[in-house]
Amino acid sequence: MSLRFENRVMLVTGAAQGIGQRVAERAAAEGARLALVDRDEQVEQVAAGLREQGVDAIALQADLEAWEGAEGAIRQAHDHFGRLDILINNVGGAINFKPFTAFSEAEIQAEISRSLMPTLWCCRAVLPSMVAQGSGVIVNVSSAATCGIHRIPYSAAKGGVNAMTASLAFEYAEHGIRVVATAPGGTEAPPRRISRGTPEPRNATEQAWFQAHIDQTKQSCFMGRYGTLDEMAAPILFLASDDASYITGSVLPVAGGDSG
Repeated sequence: MSLRFENRVMLVTGAAQGIGQRVAERAAAEGARLALVDRDEQVEQVAAGLREQGVDAIALQADLEAWEGAEGAIRQAHDHFGRLDILINNVGGAINFKPFTAFSEAEIQAEISRSLMPTLWCCRAVLPSMVAQGSGVIVNVSSAATCGIHRIPYSAAKGGVNAMTASLAFEYAEHGIRVVATAPGGTEAPPRRISRGTPEPRNATEQAWFQAHIDQTKQSCFMGRYGTLDEMAAPILFLASDDASYITGSVLPVAGGDSG
């Protein structure tokens, strides 16, 4: 196997489970040194498992919805490794699934805080060191659900991630920094060990709202199915690698034909 990330330091957010964990595992197999960040303490188990395989990996527990959490995690990782070459902004995920007019003010704010602000804060925190070293790659994980039903605030947050990706790429290309994104569709994954906070449907109407977003996701996909964790992780790592050295500012749909 090629070692595309040999001697590269990669920070992965949302690394305690799902896509983030799979990205970390695959990057480790390709030589990456890893800083794994999550708000849940289970991120330490992921890092410990990699260390048992001889991987240089640390776990950092932080709330990336706040500037203090993002800045602290980036600083600790930089202090430990001496540099940061690649940032994978994976934190995010819709919380509620219902028509837009059924969202409360607090629920709308929660979706923006979850799925936009961690990426915004982490980009702001990592860019000074990348500028100073004259190189770096940021891969943001967006979503094909920028065009989807029953998760409009989440769609807005991920639309913001797309706009940020394009603008940061334009602004920081002169510093040797690439900024790119993937837009995953529905993803098959093991049962979540850490809840995203989605409430259980209280009645048949709420169950129908939830089911409608699942049906729409599959109907919008040419392949008619959810993707696997490996199918989501591979494009992220491609964009993070030198194989994608002439790609910046792009959002790559990874949704079986659904362009979002």
